[in-house]
Amino acid sequence: MTQPLDEIGHPLLAKASEQFSVADAKHERIRAIDDRVLLKVKVQRWRGAVWIDSGLPWLVAAGRREDGSAGDFYAALEADGKAARARYNAGHRDGLKTDTCCGHLLPGRADHVRYRAEAGVRLARRLRVTLRTLIRDSLRDGREHSTDFDTFALGLQVRADDGYETYVAVRITGSVPPDLAVVILGNVPGCEREGWYPEYALPERELLPAEQAWSNLMDPVEAARLLDPGQD
Repeated sequence: MTQPLDEIGHPLLAKASEQFSVADAKHERIRAIDDRVLLKVKVQRWRGAVWIDSGLPWLVAAGRREDGSAGDFYAALEADGKAARARYNAGHRDGLKTDTCCGHLLPGRADHVRYRAEAGVRLARRLRVTLRTLIRDSLRDGREHSTDFDTFALGLQVRADDGYETYVAVRITGSVPPDLAVVILGNVPGCEREGWYPEYALPERELLPAEQAWSNLMDPVEAARLLDPGQD
């Protein structure tokens, strides 16, 4: 499956994202599983098990709540954990002391690679939208506009001269890897990728110690198009 997980319209995924987005929120443990701390997520008749790895929640199992049925999510999860524990102990002299074994449910290398790739895609999409918003705001008043990301702040100022040369300056506050700076500059519309030059001041102020900035010329046609509410 190549569809980003955050684009899948499933109520359990939506509930898990909502429930585990709040820091220090209380969660209920699935007591039938004793080798890992798996937490409950519930919506409608859907049930899920969430495992938290270094602060990152993973939905590792899901099913329906069917009280009294062998197909009930919690009953099936416990049975699967006990069967996996039996298989492990059959092949290892030092058997597990827990009642269950759920390591096979946890994310592996491929899952982590996919997560990082999808996080990169989400950031790139957010950057494109943010850059266009900052450009529009700055074109309207000629001032610097900025927004905060998780680990850095992004600022942008555009100055247009009667439809001729349109000057754009981009500044980043905070530490970012060089490849991210390249992605940011490469997503500024109407600018040549090779046309960026480092700056040591912005049009209206000097740079602060934690800031870096670049300037370029923007195609005035593209600038006008961005101001057209019917275009994007």
